[in-house]
Amino acid sequence: MSKRHRPRRGSLAFSPRKRARSETCRIKREEIVAGRKIQGFAGYKAGMTHLILTDNAPHSLTKGMEISVPATIIETPPMRVEGIRLYKATDYGKRAVTEVWAGAEAKTEKGGDLNAIADIIKSSADREHDLSMTMILSTSPELVSGVPKKKHEIMEIKMSGEIEKDVEYAREVLGKEIRAGDVFKEVDFVDVTAVTRGKGTQGPVKRWGVMIQNAKARRSGRGRHVGCIGAWKPRRVRWRTPQLGQMGYQQRTEYNKRVLKIGDNGEEITPKGGFLKYGIVRNDYILLKGSVPGPKKRLVRISHSIRPHPKLSLPEIIYISKESQQGH
Repeated sequence: MSKRHRPRRGSLAFSPRKRARSETCRIKREEIVAGRKIQGFAGYKAGMTHLILTDNAPHSLTKGMEISVPATIIETPPMRVEGIRLYKATDYGKRAVTEVWAGAEAKTEKGGDLNAIADIIKSSADREHDLSMTMILSTSPELVSGVPKKKHEIMEIKMSGEIEKDVEYAREVLGKEIRAGDVFKEVDFVDVTAVTRGKGTQGPVKRWGVMIQNAKARRSGRGRHVGCIGAWKPRRVRWRTPQLGQMGYQQRTEYNKRVLKIGDNGEEITPKGGFLKYGIVRNDYILLKGSVPGPKKRLVRISHSIRPHPKLSLPEIIYISKESQQGH
């Protein structure tokens, strides 16, 4: 009998499944979108709504027609530039060279300021491609009515990768606030990263999607378990075997979310009485097509899209639903 060959079923990309270390997600990808001074921003998930717009996708069956589209509102209060950090590529990965903090000298062994960073760049002009800069930003949760949080989240966000332009831009914004409109436009596609909703301990059927056993196999009275957990050898249960355990509260990234609207007046999208379990949107906001990982009030990191996506013009938004969700 011939041996059957086929690729394995199921992805190991999300294993092991365990709780995230922090709700402030870490974005480790090396890709940089050209032409962008900052590679991302952050906000808080307020809720979902739906809107009616004119479909302008070139190959859509409903092109030119009015369609209903689900959308997620992310409140994006201004973020403050706390510092700048310079990295150098080594044989053992990137290492921090020096950093500059707003309103204080850099608390490192070498110390320094933006002028010192410029000198370091000039002294290594022949290896300028080995240097990169990141911006240290802090959120402003005290400005958000729906988030009961006082501690600011601190995160690093990559810059354009053109080191000289990054230094000049850092001189302009160090110690100041930047807004979502300075980073994104209404025709952009973005990637969203957040920690998903936690579901606690769940069985293998819900956690991994295994099949429920048929009536003949349910002799023990239970059918929501794996029929065979492994071979005789090796005499142990392998980690690939679907079993019960922690589900949810894991960092996930969804790609190519379309930015439908960027606004500064929360009354345009806030229902009467505010969003359920969130409240009233009082700051800038971003309206994204589709859903976003995580529950309401969860911190969401938004980055420029790194995967291919269609180039679409801004759609004509006819109606944004502001129906109250209190009764749902």
